[in-house]
Amino acid sequence: MNKIKIAVQKAGRLNEDSLQLLKDCGISIDNGKDQLKASASNFPLEVLYLRNGDIPQYLRDGVVDIAIIGENVLIEKGTDIGIVEKLGFSKCRVSLAVPKDTNYSNIKDLDGARIATSYPNTVKQYFKKFNVTPDIHIISGSVEIAPNIGLADAICDIVSSGSTLFKNNLKEVEEMLKSEAVLAVSPSISEENQKILDKIQFRIQAVLKARKSKYILMNAPNNKIDAIIKLLPGMRSPTVLPLAEKGWSSIHTVIEKNSFWEVLDELKANGAEGLLVIPIEKMVL
Repeated sequence: MNKIKIAVQKAGRLNEDSLQLLKDCGISIDNGKDQLKASASNFPLEVLYLRNGDIPQYLRDGVVDIAIIGENVLIEKGTDIGIVEKLGFSKCRVSLAVPKDTNYSNIKDLDGARIATSYPNTVKQYFKKFNVTPDIHIISGSVEIAPNIGLADAICDIVSSGSTLFKNNLKEVEEMLKSEAVLAVSPSISEENQKILDKIQFRIQAVLKARKSKYILMNAPNNKIDAIIKLLPGMRSPTVLPLAEKGWSSIHTVIEKNSFWEVLDELKANGAEGLLVIPIEKMVL
């Protein structure tokens, strides 16, 4: 049977989140310690564990068909590679930072400045918009130390919480772009493997939709049902079932995870009782 090959970061948080996503999609990976390649036991898929920065070239060359990779890496090294799904995890931003005691007002303050980064193409494109030309120093690994040792005046790097910048006496001054994990596809994927990708993407969408949603049940007096239904976003229409107690019904629906606390407050204020909120494992619309 034909197998689709997927590249996943060799180690780190993106590796863990990627494998968890595949697991949630019902794909079991026979994964041993320090393996560079592993196969799924119940799906036509093979995983290659690669360095993040190498993945765009593997996609371009058709060595792998698809990859879970940071969007920031594609912006830097793979603008010709298509993205078929944004995955919602490993979120970060690519930002410029300078020493805390630097008197910074705008991007033109960095004209001619030495900038240490692992993202030279991203820096060039960003500064080009402002007609500013920095002196780019390409560094692999930790760039935060560069200003402290006199190697650079500023840095460009990925930022999540900002704690690493704080520890190195740096402050974030420009957010260049936002990034998250994405599912990318090789330009040369075969027709057979495209069909397998369609199946994977269908499963991923079901998992991601479930992660963003909650299933909610509540009891309400019948004379409050119309008001309560107006408060419920989510699926096409709530399910309303009569309770054994006359004049009462049970209402079932799905709401967005990020807004359910606010919705719960409004539901209670409009007569809902016995509210029960349940996580959803998969959701197919």
